[in-house]
Amino acid sequence: MLENKAKASFTLPKLPYEESALEPVISARTLSFHHGKHHAGYVEKLNGLVEGTPYAGRPLDEVVRRAAKDPVATLIFNNAAQAWNHEFYWRSMRAKGGGMAAGTLAQAIERDFGGQPEFRASFAKAAAGEFGSGWAWLVADGAGKLKIATTDDADTPIVRGERPLLAIDVWEHAYYLDYQNRRPDYISGWLDKLVNWEFAEENFGLV
Repeated sequence: MLENKAKASFTLPKLPYEESALEPVISARTLSFHHGKHHAGYVEKLNGLVEGTPYAGRPLDEVVRRAAKDPVATLIFNNAAQAWNHEFYWRSMRAKGGGMAAGTLAQAIERDFGGQPEFRASFAKAAAGEFGSGWAWLVADGAGKLKIATTDDADTPIVRGERPLLAIDVWEHAYYLDYQNRRPDYISGWLDKLVNWEFAEENFGLV
């Protein structure tokens, strides 16, 4: 938990697994830096930015949505959205994950992508092709139709009325210690061994 002289509006959540749980795809060293330095930095900066503003004490997702429409709150948006995106990313993975979706989500993937291999290929291509720093997402619209989305920097689908089901972080800090410039290898390992389909199914059930 981040410490502050005043009560912080936001705290750094614990990882939902041990730092070594995602090896060999993502090393404990990468998770330590990514969670303990990068994610923690966004939370700490956000607390300083919202202090004394109407954003203080509000839920994180509300801050993201409101700041996205506020032309003077760009720094608040960037740090709040990165904090939200990272919380979602951690839960998009689990030890011994990967494989295929099941249940109603599997049916929707078949309907909207033509099959799970087709989804995997399209998702991997989108994530590898995201220029610079950003994210790749599996999202659902209000009618439950699935699509793959990419966002730059801190941008996030929740400001567009879409419900994220899964997210992969393709900022370099997510993979560079383990893969250097081999982003496609990181994406392939993530899809094969880490995807938390149970989490995606839960999110799909909320559409």
